[in-house]
Amino acid sequence: MTRPIGYYVHHQGEGHRQRALQVAAAAPTRFVLLGTGLAGRGGEVAVLDLPDDRVDAATGFGADGGPNLPKALHYAPYGVAGLRQRVGDLSTWIATAAPALVVVDVSVEVALLARLASTPVVYVRLSGARTDTAHLEAFRGAEALLAPWHPRLEHPDTPDWVRARTRYFAPSRRAEVGSGDHDAVLVVHGRGGAPIDGDRLAAAASATPNLQWTVIGPVTPPCHAPPNLVLKGWIEDVNSEIQKAGVVVGAAGDGLVDAVLGADRPFVCLPEPRPYEEQAAKAAGLAQAGAAVVLAAWPEPKAWPGIIASARSLDPQARHDLRGEGVEAAGRWLVELADRRREDNDA
Repeated sequence: MTRPIGYYVHHQGEGHRQRALQVAAAAPTRFVLLGTGLAGRGGEVAVLDLPDDRVDAATGFGADGGPNLPKALHYAPYGVAGLRQRVGDLSTWIATAAPALVVVDVSVEVALLARLASTPVVYVRLSGARTDTAHLEAFRGAEALLAPWHPRLEHPDTPDWVRARTRYFAPSRRAEVGSGDHDAVLVVHGRGGAPIDGDRLAAAASATPNLQWTVIGPVTPPCHAPPNLVLKGWIEDVNSEIQKAGVVVGAAGDGLVDAVLGADRPFVCLPEPRPYEEQAAKAAGLAQAGAAVVLAAWPEPKAWPGIIASARSLDPQARHDLRGEGVEAAGRWLVELADRRREDNDA
């Protein structure tokens, strides 16, 4: 009997689900996505939709509020019914499905729960200075670690033993890559944070009337939108818009950085505040490699012509040097790892 591979999907933003679908495409019937808000959104891949574990869904993530939090955990508040049900549902699924592996993208608590339930874990590492006790213990207890980025983008504080246990799957070049529209600027803003300021976008577009600005993601309505600014809201097929662009502007999240490198597009990167210096570390690596123009804050409108020119002048080879097998290859690796463990157990 072929045992399934569970893939836990964190419910902050959209990037975790998109990555899970890319990974699971290697063997759609083998994977099961585990997470909140997944019902009807797994495509060919089966899903287990879990209750929300937030203390208050309206206030976002990261608020624990419980006393005496163990250093091996990040989130274990008392009195949250959704969290109790979530742990129960996950435990029941592991007990009945007997998965060969559980891939965790991402949660220290889910990784430790799966390990406690006698199941091997592959932990998906995010960028940043994740050297706190909880992260390190999750890394230590995992069968293997998966990083969906190039090792040159590692945070300098990452321990050698963590690097040694990590399999890196940097983005690959997409087969459909074209030249894009030289005068098209695409701004991509994810769903994991606050909306981008529409008036700032309008001012940037007004300062570059020879460029066509298109914006994807949540935006506050601008008071006056110039004719060269189009606000599309959120769309599912972001990659197709990136293919059309001459320059991409956005944050340093894994999904966007992967898409930009895969599409070989000049990139203006504005890292957003994230725990563990996640985006700051990724942006610093891109800048050091010469693969992006990195800005600490949204610039004054008059600076945009020079910024776009600087992005266009970046050496494409710097982007090429940060590419690899792609996360699609991670799916094949996970299947091989799961099958190898089954053979070891049968021997």
